[in-house]
Amino acid sequence: MHTVTATELARQTRQILDTVARDGETVIIERNNMPVARLLPPEPMMTAAQALAGLPSTLTPQQAQAWLNESRADFDDRVRDPWA
Repeated sequence: MHTVTATELARQTRQILDTVARDGETVIIERNNMPVARLLPPEPMMTAAQALAGLPSTLTPQQAQAWLNESRADFDDRVRDPWA
């Protein structure tokens, strides 16, 4: 963990945030030699494409089509007015 003063954070915000984002390092912010806050990197995220990346290899074409049909069962192709 890296420690910076509140003054350093104010003067070097961009560089400190870049370090947190790039290195995934937690930064402790101190004021008057006392910790007052922590900057944490975000939790790892996965896009929908990444989450579904293995799906085509695990479903047969028939299963994939059945899943697609089922997912669209309650929808039709008409455009609806969301305010109506």
